[in-house]
Amino acid sequence: MSAANPHPRLLSRAMAAVLAAQFLSALADNALLFAAIALLKSQQAPDWLPPLLQESFVIAFVLLAPFVGPFADTLPKGRVMMLANGLKFAGSASMLAGLHPLLAYNLVGIGAAAYSPAKYGILSELVEPSQLVKANSLMEGSTIVAILSGAVLGGLLADRSVELALAAVTAAYLVAALANLLIPRLPPAHPLQRFAFAALLRDFWTALTTLLRHRDARFSLLGTSIFWGTGSTLRFLLVAWVPVALLVNDNGTPANLSGAVAVGIAFGAAAAARWVKLETVNRALPAGLLIGALILAFAQQASLAASYGLLLLIGACGGFFVVPLNALLQEHGHESVGSGHAIAVQNFFENLAMLSMIGIYVALSRAGLAAVEAADAFGATVLFCIGWLTWARLRPGR
Repeated sequence: MSAANPHPRLLSRAMAAVLAAQFLSALADNALLFAAIALLKSQQAPDWLPPLLQESFVIAFVLLAPFVGPFADTLPKGRVMMLANGLKFAGSASMLAGLHPLLAYNLVGIGAAAYSPAKYGILSELVEPSQLVKANSLMEGSTIVAILSGAVLGGLLADRSVELALAAVTAAYLVAALANLLIPRLPPAHPLQRFAFAALLRDFWTALTTLLRHRDARFSLLGTSIFWGTGSTLRFLLVAWVPVALLVNDNGTPANLSGAVAVGIAFGAAAAARWVKLETVNRALPAGLLIGALILAFAQQASLAASYGLLLLIGACGGFFVVPLNALLQEHGHESVGSGHAIAVQNFFENLAMLSMIGIYVALSRAGLAAVEAADAFGATVLFCIGWLTWARLRPGR
């Protein structure tokens, strides 16, 4: 823990401010996605175009990865979060004003790329190392409640009026930026002496290779990347799967099903905080293996109730799997390359996985693969990837 940390308690005033700001920002992120999907539908866009929203969003994480970590570490992280939410506000307001959804959502993605290293990196500056799993659980719990609320709200408002949904999202980003002002100014973790493009690229490469050489950091990077690539692809798969499997054509049902995954993640995150510590992180592996198997079972459903139940289980396994891995990377990153650098490297890997998995899904969709068949292929891929990761983690002589 940083010696400058004035808040050793887990539920300090500073931590409450971080959680509140994160909730508002994540709620707006998820409401905006479903509002943007509804906007594209209203414009008669082809079925393969909505997944490109996520591609336009996450490309910023990949391209800006060498720079957002140092940016988060060289300024007080609360102020970084405020500036990032300001960019999200500008992107949402631009979409409301008529800018093409892909371009406007890309601007929101730039804000999110700057926001992520700060929101996670600040945790290691606010709490003791022994509290990091619990702090991550609180962060993930706040995020998941926001994902649930945002998805449901975005789908509900979009079914009434796309313009109303976009206006509500824009207002939420503004309030989130104001909430960031309540986070105290902590000393910068690793201030930059000067900005140099080539030097930052070398610095990022050094941080990346340092983390990949460390067994625990490498395990965390690969595991969280598989998880978030899975989650992002599943969200868009639901948009195509619901009309085919459940014969429902509104905006609300896919959003509500995504919310069920979010509820499950919250339960899984809480369970991880209770039963998993950094020293026992391998306990998360069985839950990771179950994610792919449950997706395969979900793909065959024709019942709305059974779909909700399976998605809850998928989310619970995901939360139990990803929260300890996040904490593992933050602890090692804080001690080695800096928490902001570590989260930037993590974002690079996670969003590269999202780009790849969603890109494969878009290619399959454009090729005419049915939604149920795509869900089967997706579940099998996830099961194979986490199975390989488990083998690599547990194999003798590793």
